[in-house]
Amino acid sequence: MILDEIIARTKVDLEKRKKEFPLEWLGRSLAYNPFPPRDVHKVLKSTPQNPYRIIAEVKKASPSKGVIREDFDPLVIAKAYEEGGADALSILTEPHYFKGDIEYLTQIRRYVPMPLLRKDFIIDKYQLVEALVYGADFVLLIAKALTRKELKELLEYTWHLGMEALVEIHDKKDLIKAIFAGANIIGINHRNLETFEMDMSLSERLIPLIPNSKIIVAESGIYEHEQVKHLHEVGADAFLVGEHFMRQEDIAGALKRLKGGEQLSV
Repeated sequence: MILDEIIARTKVDLEKRKKEFPLEWLGRSLAYNPFPPRDVHKVLKSTPQNPYRIIAEVKKASPSKGVIREDFDPLVIAKAYEEGGADALSILTEPHYFKGDIEYLTQIRRYVPMPLLRKDFIIDKYQLVEALVYGADFVLLIAKALTRKELKELLEYTWHLGMEALVEIHDKKDLIKAIFAGANIIGINHRNLETFEMDMSLSERLIPLIPNSKIIVAESGIYEHEQVKHLHEVGADAFLVGEHFMRQEDIAGALKRLKGGEQLSV
């Protein structure tokens, strides 16, 4: 399973980083941290004035598609997302399968006002402290990659650090974990992380099971305004979109069309 493979590689990398930069060293650096985490609830919760909240992703590659964007400049992409009206940005920091880099967080944080999500395979409190040091406002926690106890502990530590978490689910079992942990923001990933198969009807089946107080994010397979409109009607507040934008020449224009429904020019 690709998820197990990624987690195993993450554990190896993590042990190396812990030796090079111990947690105590990271913790001391927080005293000089110029990036206090920002409130993400207000930018992800749908409102009548802004019903379709977009988390636009800075993503060079994926395990299933390989390199998605050759001319990849994280800051240029982030500025295009700002121009297009993104509400938040998702920054891939996993280096092997997604060609990400944690340094992208700091580079982008200096120049864009939108909250930043550290999107990675987080399995340890060390990665949460890293996220805070490098400028993330919220982090991704994947329910399928964690036990119920691990998810709850990591989520509570995220809050302790002043950040928030997008807890990602793919089925009812994941949802039970997320609710048990007390997740405020629940992401429904239409892509199965074990097989990479897509199920665009997943949100329709799972959203009715989610408590009303939660912010709901629809993830993966989203590329047109009608999808966004439909998913919003069934209860989604926000939409995490990466690959679609990464394949566009005019990223800002593509984001505006997805959010506002403008017609594609021929």
